[in-house]
Amino acid sequence: MNVIELGLFASRIEAVCDEMGAVLRRSAFSPNIRDRLDYSCAVFDAQGELCAQAAHIPVHLGSMAYAMRDIVDGMAWQPGDMVVVNDPFLGGTHLPDVTVIAPVFASAALGGGLLGFVANRAHHADIGGSSPGSMPISTTLAEEGIVIPPSYLMRAGELDQALLQQILASTGNQHELQGDFSAQISANHSGVQRLAELVDGLGAVRWREALAELNDYAERLAREALRRIPAGEYRFCDYLDDDGLGNRDLAIHASLWVSNEGIAVDFTGTAPQTTGNVNCPLSVAAAGVYYVFRCLMPPQTPACAGAFRAITLQAPLGCLLNAERPAAVAAGNVETSSRVVDVICGALAQALPEQIPAASHGGMNNLAMGARSPRRWDYYETMGGGMGAGMHGGGLSAVQTHMTNTLNTPIEVLERNYPLRLRRYGIRRGSGGMGQRFGGDGLVREFEFLAPAEVTLLTERRRYAPWGLAGGGDGVKGENRLNGELLPGKCVLEVQTGDRLSIATPGGGGWGKA
Repeated sequence: MNVIELGLFASRIEAVCDEMGAVLRRSAFSPNIRDRLDYSCAVFDAQGELCAQAAHIPVHLGSMAYAMRDIVDGMAWQPGDMVVVNDPFLGGTHLPDVTVIAPVFASAALGGGLLGFVANRAHHADIGGSSPGSMPISTTLAEEGIVIPPSYLMRAGELDQALLQQILASTGNQHELQGDFSAQISANHSGVQRLAELVDGLGAVRWREALAELNDYAERLAREALRRIPAGEYRFCDYLDDDGLGNRDLAIHASLWVSNEGIAVDFTGTAPQTTGNVNCPLSVAAAGVYYVFRCLMPPQTPACAGAFRAITLQAPLGCLLNAERPAAVAAGNVETSSRVVDVICGALAQALPEQIPAASHGGMNNLAMGARSPRRWDYYETMGGGMGAGMHGGGLSAVQTHMTNTLNTPIEVLERNYPLRLRRYGIRRGSGGMGQRFGGDGLVREFEFLAPAEVTLLTERRRYAPWGLAGGGDGVKGENRLNGELLPGKCVLEVQTGDRLSIATPGGGGWGKA
């Protein structure tokens, strides 16, 4: 293929992912998927290597890119199959993120062989966890919901009703969950159809050749970008506030070795896995690493496996970033992954001081809540904060950063679907770090409860502020308050009608001396 043909090929695969996302969003039942866009879609080759992805959620996509090979190797695929999985230790991230995978086979005229896979991952606000919103302050994986190993949701085009009912029975809002599963299945049907059309037009041999060329092209672009990092060893350490169960100051340590051969990342020195749920599988740590280096590559670099060939990583088994079953992992996917980004950026700032920004707000400010009676409801939301400033500009305010780019839940949707009233929603002025370039400000979101509820908060940067760079000031730490009283960063609350919960998210770090 010449460069124009290769560009068109890459765009056509990406368009398959975009269409899958559009189908999923428009057919989903839950506000979490339909309005917040907490989902991701991707295409993989027959070996489970990433071919393309939509511009969805980095922590979903990076972890799928790292773990998909192991998932697809363990199944006996045939046309019409779909496999469902959420087990964090078998290719998932945390239990609410449910992945549905479908194989794509060539037509009979092309020999009928396996050509690749389409997959989507969506966050379900109720997956049977021990608290509403299925993001409890847990100590074991079993407390976080139903664990689904790689299982055939569809076999040769037939839905496994027994498996689906088993999953639905673990939750309280079965109608909504079944609608979201139907949306995920529909998205994959769309992806299979569009990818099969693309392959039929090219031919199976040319499809495989084009994928090889695409990966080689991505690898060349990636290596050229990574060679601009001065060779050497760079180290950085940052900390998680706590695990919600009394274990504080949990270190995440990274060493980066940069050479002409590539980049090796080693997390030796990271704290051991802990009692609470800030642990994560290695695939989630990989997502954070891939994300940072992907940001250093040219925008036209295809989002495929070739882009990551020059990057290797390791973490000691049994540490926070490579936890062993049955460790609790609900917050690892959302909070610990964000700290991995901070640590890799902190190390790279020593090598590329003009390119790396200060720390952003450093988490997803998770709020899960709901009630079991008299009416069952489950709600989950992540909130933005301040972006870190860099040499070339200040940070944005009140935005999602790094490992997620979901939307907020619109006020109208929130108040229509749940017994809640939003009393305040705005920018937290003055929370960005000072400097030559100011860090972005966080946000304030205040909820009034119209009925009793159980609330879980899983938030970070309440003890350790987002750091500044090049003499810039730190961002202001976040605060959670109930009726004006300060709360821990991670806690479970029983609230009554009329109570008000306020979440003030951290600002980003500043850059340069003021």
